[in-house]
Amino acid sequence: MSASVSAVDLLLLLAAALAPALIYLTWVRSSERYRAEPWSTVLGLFAYGALFATFVAALIEVVLVSLGTAASQAFPAPEFTFLNGNSPLGSYFLILVIAPFVEEGIKASGVLRQARVLRTVADGPVFGASVGLGFGFFETLIYGISGFLVGGLEAGLLLVFVRSFSSVLLHGSTTAMFGYGYTTSKLEGRSGASGGYYLLAVAMHASFNALVSLGAIATGLGYASSIGDYADLFGLLLAILFAVAAINHVVGVIHRTSFPSADGTLKYRPPSLARRPPAPGSRR
Repeated sequence: MSASVSAVDLLLLLAAALAPALIYLTWVRSSERYRAEPWSTVLGLFAYGALFATFVAALIEVVLVSLGTAASQAFPAPEFTFLNGNSPLGSYFLILVIAPFVEEGIKASGVLRQARVLRTVADGPVFGASVGLGFGFFETLIYGISGFLVGGLEAGLLLVFVRSFSSVLLHGSTTAMFGYGYTTSKLEGRSGASGGYYLLAVAMHASFNALVSLGAIATGLGYASSIGDYADLFGLLLAILFAVAAINHVVGVIHRTSFPSADGTLKYRPPSLARRPPAPGSRR
C-alpha cells in the first residue's frame, strides 16, 4: 500500500472518529439552557481529554501493570495471580479495576481545573462530558488505527463505528457524572459528593467493560460451548444500550440543573449577575 493511500485512509479514520464525538459535544453543550458554555471552553476540555488524559492514563496503566507483573513473578503465589498482566485474570483486573480507577481519575482532573468558573450545577456535567468525549474520541481513533493495520480500512472503520456508539458515549457520561457530583459539592456544600460520584463513574466504567468482555468472561468460566459464541454480541448490545441510556441521563441532568427555578429566580447566579443594580429610590 502506498504512502498516499495510507494517508487518505488515516484521514478517513480520523474523520470517522471525530465527527460523532463533536456531534455529541454539540448536543451536550446545547442542553445547558441557561448561558451555554463558550465553544472555546468545551473544545479546550475536549482537547485536554484527547491529548493529555489519554496519554497520562495509558502511561499510568502501563506502569501499574508492569509493577504488578513484576510483583507476581517475585512472589509466585496463587493469590497474586491477578497482578500478572500476562495472565487472563490479570487482564480482567486491568479492564475491570485498574483502567476504570485510573482513567476516571485522570479525566476528572479536567473538571477540577475549571473550579473557579463554575456558575451552575449544570457546568460540572458539561465540563465532564467535554473531557470524556475527547478521551473517547482519541482512544477510538487509536483502536481504529490498530484495526486498520491488522484488517484494513473496513475493519478500522467498523471498529470506530461501534466504539462511537458505545465507548465514546460511556467516557462522556462517566466524567459528566463526576462533574455533577463535584459541582453539587462546590455549590451546594454536599460533603462527599465528589468522592461518591467518582466511585459511581468508576462503577459505570467497570460495568461497561464487563459487558463488553462478556464473551471472554463466559469462556473463562467454561461456557464457551454453550453461550460463549453469543455472549460477545449480547454483551456488546447491552453495553451500547447502557452507554446510550447513560448519556441521555446526563443530558437530562444538564437540562434540569441549568434553568431558573419555577419562581423565576436562579439558584446559582453567575458572577455577572451576582450584584444587581439597586431599584430606583432604594439605598445602596
